[in-house]
Amino acid sequence: MNWYESYAFCIWDGGFLPSEAEWEYAAAGGSQQREYPWGSTAPGKKNQYAIYYGYYSHSTADPVPGMTEIAPVGTATLGAGLWGQLDMAGEVWEWNLDGYATFYVDPCTDCAYLPTAASDRVQRGAPYDTDEVSLFPTIRWQWLASNRMFLSGFRCARSP
Repeated sequence: MNWYESYAFCIWDGGFLPSEAEWEYAAAGGSQQREYPWGSTAPGKKNQYAIYYGYYSHSTADPVPGMTEIAPVGTATLGAGLWGQLDMAGEVWEWNLDGYATFYVDPCTDCAYLPTAASDRVQRGAPYDTDEVSLFPTIRWQWLASNRMFLSGFRCARSP
């Protein structure tokens, strides 16, 4: 999915793409500022907390590189965030509403960096082929909004 398709799907589904600040707030457990979305326990190599660094593998006939290392949503059940959300670290990068800027306003109140249409967009969460350090809620990535990449996914947010 590219950013535009992710954005449109979330609207269709009654939600929205979270801003970078909203995504990080959820991934870090709000004011708890957790080391990982689930807390301070290292993720280990058994896919209990996060799908990362190629530790997950299943057989598939899919010829797309890396597809055997993507787990079904919710596989890493011990990786639940403060509000029960799963897969906030590892598995795939997740599109955010914001455009990518070298700066990130933190703390941020009701803000999002909205760029021109041709700009890169922010992705958070880190993919399945990342290392342990990339699982921290503060890690961010950039990708052109119109590009599709098998390491990219999205999460729709909802108002409480």
